[in-house]
Amino acid sequence: MSADATAHSVAATARVVATREGTPVLRSGGPFALRRTRPRRPGAGSGRAHTRVTVVGAMSAPLGGDRLALEAEARAGARLDVDSAAATISLPGRDGAPAHYDLRLTVADGAELRWLPEQTVLARGSDLRARTLVHLAPGARLVLREELVLGRYGEESGTAVSRLTVHRAGRPLLDQELAVGPGAPPGWDGGAVLGGHRAAGQLLVVEPAPTARPPEPRLLGGTAVLTPLAGPAYLVTALARDARELRAILRDAEPAD
Repeated sequence: MSADATAHSVAATARVVATREGTPVLRSGGPFALRRTRPRRPGAGSGRAHTRVTVVGAMSAPLGGDRLALEAEARAGARLDVDSAAATISLPGRDGAPAHYDLRLTVADGAELRWLPEQTVLARGSDLRARTLVHLAPGARLVLREELVLGRYGEESGTAVSRLTVHRAGRPLLDQELAVGPGAPPGWDGGAVLGGHRAAGQLLVVEPAPTARPPEPRLLGGTAVLTPLAGPAYLVTALARDARELRAILRDAEPAD
């Protein structure tokens, strides 16, 4: 970790590696304190070594100007569940610079990663650039959830540009970007994007090929849609009035262990 005393910003990277032996390698950094926790369902995972890691916030972050990265790798034969102890609050910095938050996820053949953190909340005046880059082997399994909440209670939203890029066996599977908040292009809150909703999220499920077929495309209530992808895989995209409603929609779409 390094800190710029002038800009009061932080640059830090944390990393977790799960192996078939079940003893993870944890390297905390900056605001990310990584803690090994008890699996919610120790018997799940089809015989894989099951590791659960919880990300605990060691300081307020990300703040404007911060450059943060979190890396997770599930090696062959491992199941890695990653969650967080609390929501991530994107906060403004002193000089108006955006915060950068990168996730880099790698899943090997015969491994599984369930990435299920709490929401990211865009506090008023904040500016976040979030990038998630995923590399999957052909026999990897992934369950990934991302949620954005536009402002704290009774507060205007900050700005965020969030991009998710997924490669499977070296080939693109998904690449999409969402921009919201006062600094986003005009129309971000219109009917074609958020339509006045205060929370947006997605759930990506990728199964080992060719063991299953993706479900058929369908609407999930009035503000969510399930879209099949190559793979087999599927993406659920949802809007909601608040974080609680959004979580309920996405949780209903999660596959069983």
